[in-house]
Amino acid sequence: MSTLNQYDSYLEADGPAALIIRQYLTPAEGPDGVLFPSTFAAGDGFPGGYNIDPAANGVNVCLVDSVGSQANRIEPIFKEEKYKALVPQITVNAGKKTVSILEAGHRAGDAIVRCSELQQDLQDAFKALLEGNSEPLGKIAPTSLLFGAWDSRDTQAKVPRLISSTIRAFNVRKLTRHAQFIPAVDYVAEGLLSEPEDLRDAEGRVKGKHPFAQRGFNHVPVTKTESTHGGVIADGGIRRDATLALAALRLLTVADDNAKTLALRRYILGLALVAFTYPPAGYLRQGCLLVLDPEPKEPHQFVEVFADGRREACKITHADALDFATESAKAFGVGADRAVAFDPDRAKKDLVGDGSGKKARKSKEAAQPK
Repeated sequence: MSTLNQYDSYLEADGPAALIIRQYLTPAEGPDGVLFPSTFAAGDGFPGGYNIDPAANGVNVCLVDSVGSQANRIEPIFKEEKYKALVPQITVNAGKKTVSILEAGHRAGDAIVRCSELQQDLQDAFKALLEGNSEPLGKIAPTSLLFGAWDSRDTQAKVPRLISSTIRAFNVRKLTRHAQFIPAVDYVAEGLLSEPEDLRDAEGRVKGKHPFAQRGFNHVPVTKTESTHGGVIADGGIRRDATLALAALRLLTVADDNAKTLALRRYILGLALVAFTYPPAGYLRQGCLLVLDPEPKEPHQFVEVFADGRREACKITHADALDFATESAKAFGVGADRAVAFDPDRAKKDLVGDGSGKKARKSKEAAQPK
C-alpha cells in the first residue's frame, strides 16, 4: 500500500464516522492549581464572566476554551516552516500590518480578504461550493474546509467545520480576587503634586474619581464590590474533547469528477490529520497553562468511531499524518501563494451594500414567506 492511499478507508462510505481524541489535562502548577477560563461578555440573560453550567448531578461544567478559540489556535500552525508548503500562503497587506488568511477570524469569508483583489476569486469559489464543487476553495483557502467558514456577507455559502475541539473543566470552585495599586512615591506628601482645589466636597470626600488615580499617581484600592475573576480550581479535572468528522469530509466533491474528488478528499484529510494530531498548545492565556495529565483517572483516548457505534483504537502519529499530507498535497496540487492589498474602495462599497452580497441577501429575504 502506498502512502497516498493508506487512509482511503476513511473516505469510504462504510468507514469511520469520526476520529475522537479525549485528553485529560492539568494546570502546570498541579491538579489543585488555579486556572483562568475564557470570559464572555454579558448578554441574553447571561451576566458575563466565566461560562459555568450546572449539571443535573450537581457537578458543574466550566468552558475553558471554546470551539472557535481552539480552531484559531490550531489553524496558524500551517504558517510554520514545517507545514507551510501544505497550503497556499495568502496574505493581505492592510496599512502597516500584513495579515495571513490563516489568522483571519472568518477565514475565506473575512472582510479583510473579501475587500481585496481576491474578492472575485473567493466569490467564484463560494458559488462553486454551492454547486457541489469544493476544489476552487481548496486551491485558495483549504483550511476554510477544515475549520469552517460562512460567506454571510455575500453568497451565503456555509462550509461545515470538520475539526472541532473544546476544553472544559468539571466541578469547579470559582474564585475572586482584589488588588491594590501603590504608587512609587506619595506625590502629595512629598510636595511633588498638589490636589486641585475643587477636588473634594465639604465633608472631605473626593468628588468622582481622583484624577491622580487615573494617571497612576495615587493609591487605588479595589473595593469588595469591585472584586474581579480570580480563576477556578477544577476538582473534577480538565478534559479536551476533539472530533474529526470524517462523515462530513466525505461530502466534499468536485462536481462529477471522481478522480478529482478523491484527490481533494485525500488532500483535506491529510491537512485534517496534521491539525488533529498536532500537540495541543499548553498556554491558552495568562493564568491558564495546561499540560497533559500524566496520571489521569481515565485513560487518554484516540479512537475511530463507526456508524454502528464500534470504537477502535487509532494509532496514527503526527509524523504519519505529515507524511501522508505531504504526498496528498503533491497529488492535489497546492494553490499558489499570493500577497494582495486591502482595498479601501472595495471596503466602502461593501459597507453600503454595493455589490453581490447585498443582492444575495435581498434575494434570500425575498424568497422567505411573508
